[in-house]
Amino acid sequence: MGAAFLDMDTMKFLVNHVHCLNELVTSERYAHHDTESLNLFLDAVLDFAETSLYPYFREMDANPAHWDSGTIATHEQIGEVIRKGAELGLLVAPIDEQDGGLQVPFTIHTAANAILESANNHVPGYLGLTLGAAELILRFGSEALRETYLSKMLGGEWCGTMCLTEPQAGSSLSDVQTGAWPDPGGYYRIKGQKIFISGGDHQHTDNIVHLVLARISGAPAGTKGISLFVVPKRRLAEDGAMISNDVSTAGDFQKMGQRGYCTTHLMFGENDDCRGWLVGAANHGLSYMFQMMNGARIAVGRGAAAIAVAAYQASLAYARERLQGRPIENSGKKDVQAEQVPIIQHPDVRRMLYLQKVITEGSMSLVLQTAYYVDRMRMATDLEERNKYHLLLEILTPVCKTYPSEKGIEAVSNGLQVLGGYGYCDDYVLQQYYRDIRIFAIYEGTTGIQSLDLLGRKLPMQDGKAYQLLISEMQHTIREANNLQPLISYSEELNNQIKRLHSVSMHLLEYARKNEYERYLADANLYMDLFGTVVVGWQWLKMAIIAFQKQQEKAVQYSDAFYQSKIHALSWYYKYEMPRTTALAVILTNPQALTLPGPDNF
Repeated sequence: MGAAFLDMDTMKFLVNHVHCLNELVTSERYAHHDTESLNLFLDAVLDFAETSLYPYFREMDANPAHWDSGTIATHEQIGEVIRKGAELGLLVAPIDEQDGGLQVPFTIHTAANAILESANNHVPGYLGLTLGAAELILRFGSEALRETYLSKMLGGEWCGTMCLTEPQAGSSLSDVQTGAWPDPGGYYRIKGQKIFISGGDHQHTDNIVHLVLARISGAPAGTKGISLFVVPKRRLAEDGAMISNDVSTAGDFQKMGQRGYCTTHLMFGENDDCRGWLVGAANHGLSYMFQMMNGARIAVGRGAAAIAVAAYQASLAYARERLQGRPIENSGKKDVQAEQVPIIQHPDVRRMLYLQKVITEGSMSLVLQTAYYVDRMRMATDLEERNKYHLLLEILTPVCKTYPSEKGIEAVSNGLQVLGGYGYCDDYVLQQYYRDIRIFAIYEGTTGIQSLDLLGRKLPMQDGKAYQLLISEMQHTIREANNLQPLISYSEELNNQIKRLHSVSMHLLEYARKNEYERYLADANLYMDLFGTVVVGWQWLKMAIIAFQKQQEKAVQYSDAFYQSKIHALSWYYKYEMPRTTALAVILTNPQALTLPGPDNF
C-alpha cells in the first residue's frame, strides 16, 4: 500500500514492528489506545495528505509566500490545512489528556507528521510550530497565559512561532539583544528584531503567538541573562477588542526551496507599544526554549527523512517507466535490435536507487527510534528508567537531526541523477525536492552545531553514560541477531563498527582530558558522520531481524518480497555504506591539525 509520495507499508512496518507500537499501548500511559485505532488514525492522516497537501505541493513552489504591503501573502490552501489539521486532532495528539489532548504515543505523532511532510513539506511547519509554542506555554506558562492562549492555539484559531535568531547573533544566542523592560501593568515592553522566523506572518489565522527570547534590562550577559516571553501579534485590549501589539513584518526571505513556508523578518516595539508576558522565571528562557528546540530538531530530522522518502518514490517510479538502453550481454556487447528496457534494469541506476532506499528508510527508522525513546521516557514509572531514556534522547537527538538532513541531500541528489537531464528540469519534481531538502542541514542548529553538541556535550555527559547506554542498546540488537544464522555476519560487523567508534571516541577524548578543546572539537562533523553511519547500521539490523522473523513465520501482513527487500537493504548498507567508517576513523585519528586558526593558507 502506498501513495505517490510514500510507501505506507514501510511506515507501518517501522511503527508497528520495529518500534513496537504494541509495547507502547500496553503501558499505563497509552492503555486507552490500541494498535488498530492508531493505525486507522495514520490511514486518516494519509487520506488528508493525499487530498489536502500533495495536490498543492508544486503549486506552492511556483507561487511562493511573499511580502506584500507589510504582510506576508501565502497560498490559500495553507489555511485549509491548518483548519482541517486541527479538526483531525494533529494539534492535540501528543498533549496529555488532563490538558485536553489525546495523549497519543509520540511515535504515532511523529509518523503522522512524516506522512504529511512526505506529501508537502511546505505546510506542516505551520502546525508544528504552533504545537511547540503551545507546549511551552502549557509547561512553563502561568495559569493566565494558559487560559488566554492554549485553547485557541490547539484549536487552530491562532498559530505560534519561536523567535530566537537576530541579525547580529545568528546561532550565537549569547549575543541576543532584543530587550524587555518591566511595566507596572504586569507585562514587559519588548523592543528588538528577529530574523528567519518560520511561519512568522500570514493571513490564515486571527493571531500569531510568538515565543520570543529577550534580555530583561539589567540581566546578566550571555545566555544566563535570556528570558522567554509570549508576544502575540495582536493583544486583548481592556474593552475586550483585539488590537495590534506593535509587532510588524519588515520583510521576508525569498528562498531556493520550501517556498510555500514563509520565513519572515519581524520587528517588535517600533512604536514602543509591544507587550510581552514572561514565561516561567526570569533569565531561564534559553533552558525553556531548548525544550521546544529539542523537539524541533527531531522534527527537522523527520522532515528531511520525509522529503528523501518522497524523492525516492518519485525516482523509483520514473526508473520503472523510463525506457532507455539495452542490457550488456556477457560478450560485452549490446544487441541494438533488442527492445529498450526500463532504466531500473541498469546496475548503476539500481545502485543509486538502493542508496536512496537505505538512506531514506534508515533515516525514518532513526527518527522513529528517537520518538520511541520519548515515549519510553514518558511511560517510565521510576526515576532511574526515566533518566535512562532521557540520556538516550540526549545523545540521539543531534544524530536524528543531522543524519537524515545531510544524507537526505545525498539521497535526493542521487534521485535527481536517476532522471538524468530531466531531473534538472522543472517538468519533474526531483529538482524541487533537491531545493527543499537543502535547508534541513541548516534549520535549528547547523550540522556543525549539532556535531559540536554530540562530541562536546553528549559524548562526555555524565562520564559517558549516555554513550554507554546507546552502545548497550545496539549490543542488545546484536545479541538478537546472533540467534538468526543468516544475520550473524552482520551482527559481527556491527560489533566491529562499535569497537571502531569506541576507539575513535577514546582517542579524541584524550585531547579533552589535556584541555586541548579546540583540537578535540576540530573535526566534530566527521565524528558525527562516523557516529550516524554506525547508528543507522544498527537500525538496518533491527529492521532485518524483524523482516527475517516475519518471513520465517510466513506472516501475511506484508509480502515475502517486502521482507526480502529489507534484508537485501541490510546487505547493501553493510557493503556500500559501513566501509566509509574506515576512512573516517583514519582521518579522525590522524595527528595533524589542519583546520585550527593559524597562518592564512587559503
